[in-house]
Amino acid sequence: MAGCVQQVLAPGINRAAIDVLTLHGAEVLVPAGQGCCGAIAMHTGMTGQARALARRNLAVLLRQDVDAVIVTAAGCGSAMKEYPLLFRGRPEEAAARRLAERVRDIAEWLDATGVLPPGPLPATGRLAYHDACHLAHAQGIREAPRRLLARIPGIELVEIPDGEICCGSAGTYNVEHPQLAGELGRRKAQAILSTGADAVVTGNVGCIVQIAAALREQGRPLPVHHTVEVLAQAYAPGAAG
Repeated sequence: MAGCVQQVLAPGINRAAIDVLTLHGAEVLVPAGQGCCGAIAMHTGMTGQARALARRNLAVLLRQDVDAVIVTAAGCGSAMKEYPLLFRGRPEEAAARRLAERVRDIAEWLDATGVLPPGPLPATGRLAYHDACHLAHAQGIREAPRRLLARIPGIELVEIPDGEICCGSAGTYNVEHPQLAGELGRRKAQAILSTGADAVVTGNVGCIVQIAAALREQGRPLPVHHTVEVLAQAYAPGAAG
């Protein structure tokens, strides 16, 4: 699933996902005709628009003979796993359920199928892992990304104090409620800085943008990466596994 916002703000995430999946023997398809997952419309109560966007993806993605539909944006994955609720009692409900059963977050898929031993990162240090709300709370995926990152030699994975609290991105929350979202972002940035981390890792592009902005505001612009970007670095040529 290519996503829409992520393709513009952080296209390297999809590239990293394709590289890591291909390295592990997967044949990766990016079907033409797919579109927005409908998450933003769902967040804002525009159910009709959300269903229209979801129908497009049902038509395109269910035509593919694939084992899984891999998603790298936690917000998109959460929305797509909720397609059966979006179409409850409607003719598309069965199709929505078939697609939702195939949807997997990239970390969820890699952790379940197994990965090769990664090599060290170009720069080792302390990585703070941030639980994206749509990954940890909505999808219940907490340990998979931690297990994957912990396999990388030479890094120390540290927990963020009050890590279960939202960073303030929350779909459209930072647009609709910028003051409250900004305060959440400041609290998250301060909690991250208290760990002494050299970089931040998370599983959602909205969190990446929000946390990076909050850290810049604090005068400490630490690198903020997607989990699969860090894995791609560890599997890059020259990384000795």
